[in-house]
Amino acid sequence: MALLSALDREHTVAPAGYSRWLIPPAALSVHLCIGQVYATSVYKNSLVQHFDTSQTAIGVIFSIAIVMLGLSAAVGGTWVEANGPRKAMFVSASFWSAGFLVGALGIATSQLWLLYLGYGVLGGIGLGIGYISPVSTLIKWFPDRPGLATGLAIMGFGGGALIAGPLSRQLMSLYDSGYDPDVATSVADGGALTALFLTLGIGYFVIMMFGVVNIRVPREGWRPEGWDPASVREKPLVTTAQVSAANAIRTRAFWLLWIVLFCNVTAGIGILEQASPMIQDFFRDGGTSTVAVSAAAGFVGVLSLFNMAGRFVWSSTSDLIGRKPIYMLYLGGGMVLYTLLALVGPAATALFVLLAGVILSFYGGGFATIPAYLRDLFGTYQVGAIHGRLLTAWSAAGVAGPLIINGFLDAQGKPGTLTADAYRPALFTMVGLLAIGFAANLLVRPVPAKYHEPSSKEEVKAA
Repeated sequence: MALLSALDREHTVAPAGYSRWLIPPAALSVHLCIGQVYATSVYKNSLVQHFDTSQTAIGVIFSIAIVMLGLSAAVGGTWVEANGPRKAMFVSASFWSAGFLVGALGIATSQLWLLYLGYGVLGGIGLGIGYISPVSTLIKWFPDRPGLATGLAIMGFGGGALIAGPLSRQLMSLYDSGYDPDVATSVADGGALTALFLTLGIGYFVIMMFGVVNIRVPREGWRPEGWDPASVREKPLVTTAQVSAANAIRTRAFWLLWIVLFCNVTAGIGILEQASPMIQDFFRDGGTSTVAVSAAAGFVGVLSLFNMAGRFVWSSTSDLIGRKPIYMLYLGGGMVLYTLLALVGPAATALFVLLAGVILSFYGGGFATIPAYLRDLFGTYQVGAIHGRLLTAWSAAGVAGPLIINGFLDAQGKPGTLTADAYRPALFTMVGLLAIGFAANLLVRPVPAKYHEPSSKEEVKAA
């Protein structure tokens, strides 16, 4: 069988007896790799020095990648559904790897635009396609526990930085003897950065191929042993009908969920993007922070753990209590936690870390639960494509969150001189955003029957 034909959907149908528990590791192998995007800060200062440019010029690379993630997921979602997860994951691996290789060329030749093109544009396309590629497949394998299934995979995206961060530091120290991974101000030279990008590009491609080889779609008519599809009808907001991606974006429910995701992500990014300086500023005494740089870096790692755990724990919990109630917790609970962070966060470091950690767990849980929420409302027919379109909310939040936080902080003073008081206007703004998301979630209703696919098409496509 030729390589390209082996990637087709018809060649990925699982044989009888194939264990559905092999699917989450296949999806996880992709998400752990593309989750590296959250670890770009590890070599940001090294890139600034190498290209002799500003923090903003290098930070744009991350912004381009996140915007391309949303756009490629939205535009490519229908293609992913039509061609199946194996071909989509292969395309994702190819773009993600090519992004690093082109980026390495840009570093080696000191051409910053090649880094924008490589890691930003090509890598961003790999991010978007890779993020949505296993979603509908997981939901079809786990119709009884869609929240658990998507939580297992999307947990990997949140945890990818936990692996990529330390790994990148160690690789840079291997390629540049003058780089000290334990010193925050240490920077690697251009040769080490080039070698790092080449290593990550090749290594991630190999790891993602594990997912490509092992991913399968269930055969027509398959269902988990002991699961009765009629039980779906007993749950509120869960439909047995099917809605196409084209029709989904015409419904009120889709745009309400867009607002919900945008508000939840914007609030989470507000802490994630500013985490290290934030904890130092909250505990500043006489102009000097009582939190060391190393401790602040550890705080970022703790937040990543909360982010990752929330993706699995809260998403799995949504299978028990429902998707709408869990988002009431994310958004309503987030409002309370942000208020407490603003008012009593500076009282104790442990309290600050706990409040910020739970907020980040809601942030991660929101990402992992949204595919299951979409499945409840729109069915399985084109849920991956619908998910892709909804991720444009992530792109918008990736721009809005940092702008809101940094805009308030710029008005309060210079970095390194701010205190907890400087953050309060931004934190209360996040409370307002979460209130909007909370109201939008309350307004979500079942999709009207006029948007449903004909029953004959449902039976063929939902299998």
